[in-house]
Amino acid sequence: MNKLNTCCFTGHRKLPKEKIEHIIKRLNHEIDNLISKGVTNFISGGSFGFEQVAASLIIAKKEMGRGVRLIFAKQDKLWSAEQRELYNNLLAEADEIIYVLEEYHNGCMKKRNRYIVDCSAYCICALLHTLSGTDRTVRYARRKGLHVINVAD
Repeated sequence: MNKLNTCCFTGHRKLPKEKIEHIIKRLNHEIDNLISKGVTNFISGGSFGFEQVAASLIIAKKEMGRGVRLIFAKQDKLWSAEQRELYNNLLAEADEIIYVLEEYHNGCMKKRNRYIVDCSAYCICALLHTLSGTDRTVRYARRKGLHVINVAD
């Protein structure tokens, strides 16, 4: 996977209802913009909310023949059976699944988030709240020099 043509997604699990339509429209626009610049790899951690919306859009782009790949950094250890079923449906569409860590433990989500940032040149986020996992990931992406696009603005 070439870092220069890779974008990661990070965002909150719960998005305000009044902002969802704006976020999805902007996300779709920014994905198309990156594809036009040669970005072909899109990495999602697969968390509920924004990351699964983003993964679903990449699946739709793949089905339209846009020449993109969906990569998941797998993480479903503590989810319910219903949550895993939805997640596994998305995983079935992935071009690649990466296991950052074999075992779940405190801090493993931070390692997963750092991994997807370290593999990317771009980061599309839905950042609405500071002092959150999304905020920490976005700050790390900026420190690493990624081009960060906040579709929740």
